[in-house]
Amino acid sequence: MALPWALAVLSLLPLLDAQSPACPNFSVPITNASLDQISGKGYYIAWAYRFPEFKKEASEIHAAFYYLTPNHTEDTILLREYMTMRGQCIYNSSNLRVHRENATLSKYENGTEHYGHLLFPKDPKTFMVAYFPEDKQNMGLAFFADKPEVTQEQMEQFYDYLTCMGMDKSEVVYTDEKKNLCLPLEKQHEEERRKEKERSETGTALD
Repeated sequence: MALPWALAVLSLLPLLDAQSPACPNFSVPITNASLDQISGKGYYIAWAYRFPEFKKEASEIHAAFYYLTPNHTEDTILLREYMTMRGQCIYNSSNLRVHRENATLSKYENGTEHYGHLLFPKDPKTFMVAYFPEDKQNMGLAFFADKPEVTQEQMEQFYDYLTCMGMDKSEVVYTDEKKNLCLPLEKQHEEERRKEKERSETGTALD
């Protein structure tokens, strides 16, 4: 009877696979190519956090975008964030540490180093960061994309990962680009960097 039972189980595998969302792989090492993939400007699309500190701050964010500038040799990423919260634009600049082998990024905040698992779904224009994936009480998942609006297919990839981690759609908080108040500050910073670059190039030419 063992063989018929085994065959019956095997016949069900395609069906089970079709119904179960693909779980995120937390063990894919970070490479220069993957760092380049997330570099540049991107947008916070949605997140679900159970860790109280993350959950509280995220509930106050209406819209957010960022710039990531990786340093391959030092294994760091310069993060510049523009967040619309509490009716104003909040700008932050910080450095993330890259831990290539265990596929995590970390950031010091309030004296604590917080770790997040960098995840790459099928669509290369998106990525996710998972927090405390083994801790049901504190786990979280954040979704990022290169545009403020994502397709339904891209969103479904986020939902699949969320479900596989054991979280629910009802826990998700979404951003709204229409509430973005940071465009004037972004423009100001771009102008400042342009002038700084011109001064630097002029100085180099004079030398």
